[in-house]
Amino acid sequence: WKIILRVKQKGNHMDIRVVVDNNTFIDQYYLGEPAACFYLEVDGKRILFDCGYSDVLLKNADKMKIDLNMLDLIVLSHGHNDHTGGLVHLAEQCDLSGCKLIAHPDCFYKKRFEGEQIGSPMTLSQLSDVVRVELSREPIRLTENLFFLGEIPEYFTFEKREPIGECERDTKWIPDQLLEDTALAYKTDEGVFIITGCSHSGICNISEYAKKITECERIIGILGGFHIFKESEKLFGTIQYFKENHIHKLYPSHCVSFRAKALIDQEIKISDVAVGRLIQV
Repeated sequence: WKIILRVKQKGNHMDIRVVVDNNTFIDQYYLGEPAACFYLEVDGKRILFDCGYSDVLLKNADKMKIDLNMLDLIVLSHGHNDHTGGLVHLAEQCDLSGCKLIAHPDCFYKKRFEGEQIGSPMTLSQLSDVVRVELSREPIRLTENLFFLGEIPEYFTFEKREPIGECERDTKWIPDQLLEDTALAYKTDEGVFIITGCSHSGICNISEYAKKITECERIIGILGGFHIFKESEKLFGTIQYFKENHIHKLYPSHCVSFRAKALIDQEIKISDVAVGRLIQV
């Protein structure tokens, strides 16, 4: 069986396939890992948003009949290895010569947490040998209706940035504020659909910026990680924002705890996300 969600709207259309996620559905025998990767077909383009942690993306994509040699774009949400680790295997196994990779300039700084390396396993120089790379802090219009948001401003005090580990800048290790953390925004006739990796920038900050960049005040849905794990001001502020913005299509994945999902679901019914899910917007 196949789980399909349709968000009805006129005009443009986007298919999203979950290639890598923490979860798997029963009776769908894909591989899961604590990471994220989404495959998009939109406006005639084939786009990979994040790459997971390992070669799981290749194995799942093959089983889903997704030809990764045909990618037009690879877009990275941020530089952590659970979103960039698959780049090594993608570069080794696929022809990316006709593909472009888009990310924030801070994405490829070395990163560590409690002594463990948690950044991209491929350097910017290594990537530039196999794929065309474009780095930007500013938003980029990827297709007629899909936007790379670039660096996310802060709008809400409950989503103040908190460093995760350290990053290396000019041979010095400093607290990593993850300024590169970004997302995609897809503009439809009914509103904006947002796709995020971990939302280290804050899912509400991301959503507000998406409204600004797309010049559209309505958010019809959000897919991705919210990086919320416990009851907190951030969680309750996020729930209130979702309610005030009447966001009825929520697909929390990857880095959202069961407790956080349960509390969100009490106010707004959420949908399960797992490897293999097809979401049609």
